[in-house]
Amino acid sequence: MSGIKYFVFDAYGTLFDVHSAAGKYKDDIGANWDRLSQTWRIKHLEYTWIYGRIGRPQKFWDLTALSLDYAIASVGGVPAGIREKLLDAYLTLDAYKEVPEVLAGLKAAGATTAILSNGDPDMLEAAVSSAGIGEALDAVISVVDAGTFKPDFKVYELVTKRFGCTPGEVSFQSSNRWDAAAATAFGFKAVWINRMSMPAEYADLPAAHVIDDLYPLLKLAG
Repeated sequence: MSGIKYFVFDAYGTLFDVHSAAGKYKDDIGANWDRLSQTWRIKHLEYTWIYGRIGRPQKFWDLTALSLDYAIASVGGVPAGIREKLLDAYLTLDAYKEVPEVLAGLKAAGATTAILSNGDPDMLEAAVSSAGIGEALDAVISVVDAGTFKPDFKVYELVTKRFGCTPGEVSFQSSNRWDAAAATAFGFKAVWINRMSMPAEYADLPAAHVIDDLYPLLKLAG
C-alpha cells in the first residue's frame, strides 16, 4: 500500500450490515426473513443502477422504500406494521464489529479516513452517529454532490476533489465486487471485503487486495 494516504469506505454492506434490519425482526417476518433481506438488497442496488444510468436522480431513501416494497410483495407473508419498522431499522444499521477499532487504528497511523456512499447525507449521518464512529472519520461523502450513483466515475471523483489528491493515493474499500471493479477502473487501489466468500469476478479489473473483514487494513496501512 505504498503511497496510500486516504482510506475511503463504502458504507452499506462494508461498514454497516444491510441485513441487520431484517435480522432484528426475523421472528416477526418468519422463515423467509433472509430471502426478504436479500431481495431488498439486490433490488435496492438495481434501482440505483437504473436511475443513475438514465439520468433521473432519486433519493437513496426513496429507493430504500421502493425496493423494500418490492421485496415484501415478492416474498409475501410479511405482517402488517413490519415495513415501517424495517425502514426505521435501516437508518441505524449495525456496524460490523471490527469497524470502530479499524477506523480508530487507521487514524492513529496517520491515515485520512472517509466514507463514499450512495446514501443520502441524513441517512449517513444517522448511521455514523448510531455506530459512534464520527470521530474516526475525516469526511462523509454522499453521491448527491455528483447527481448520480455508483459506479459512475463522477462519484469516485468526489474523493479526489474533496482531498485534492490523485486516485493512486486512495485505498477504496467495498464489499461490493462491482464497486471495487469500478473504483479500480477509476484508478483507486481497491480492496474487496469478501465477507461472504463469494467467487471472484471482473478478472480484468482485479482488486489490489481481497480480505474477509477490515482487520487486515491495519497491517496494510502499517
